[in-house]
Amino acid sequence: MAVSTAALRELHRIHAQLSDLRDRLDRGPRQVLAREANVAQQQTLLDAAQESVKQTRMAADKKQLDLKSGEQKVDDLKVKLNGCSSNKEYQALLEQIAAAEMAGSVLADEILESFDKVDQLEIKVTEAKSLVDVSNGELTKCRDKVATETQVLEGDIQRLEGELVGAEQALPSEIKSDYQRVIRGKGAEGMAGVDDCVCLGCGVTITLNMRNDLLLSKPVFCKSCGSLLYIGES
Repeated sequence: MAVSTAALRELHRIHAQLSDLRDRLDRGPRQVLAREANVAQQQTLLDAAQESVKQTRMAADKKQLDLKSGEQKVDDLKVKLNGCSSNKEYQALLEQIAAAEMAGSVLADEILESFDKVDQLEIKVTEAKSLVDVSNGELTKCRDKVATETQVLEGDIQRLEGELVGAEQALPSEIKSDYQRVIRGKGAEGMAGVDDCVCLGCGVTITLNMRNDLLLSKPVFCKSCGSLLYIGES
């Protein structure tokens, strides 16, 4: 039972290329998911910024209503001044008017601060919208790129799978089950070259008998890692 070194090298080359192509094919959807997560995150930040603007405006509107109510109260108190029957009542009304006007002044300052805060928050909303637009653009480009690459990769994989079927015909039937077992378990790492009597799969030195069997084109499996061995290029 002999198996040529060239056939084993070719098999390993095909398996390695298939492994690389499949890894690249799997990376595509993960890249899209990452871009989608970024869009969702930026949208969450935008929603939060817009909610802050909304809440700040609502608070400012309430304070404006309170200010108008306070101004109306001051006007009513001033009207009552004309009907005071005693100096004590007059002084009490003056104190109420002063307190109401002070409260109104504080409210007016808070309203102005709220307007300034709204302006600042709207700038953040604009920035957040820009980031959402950028992340959506990146997502679209990523989807288009992945779709194009997927088509190419699937074509290459289909071609190599066809080559693999042909290359496996060179294997003796006696070792096919063992070969399929290691490939199922380890993929492309189920095969390894040997250089200077060292298995390149695990770095363990093979025995002299194993080396002689390789030179005689006999099938040899590494006793350490189980890989199907072949003589390396060097």
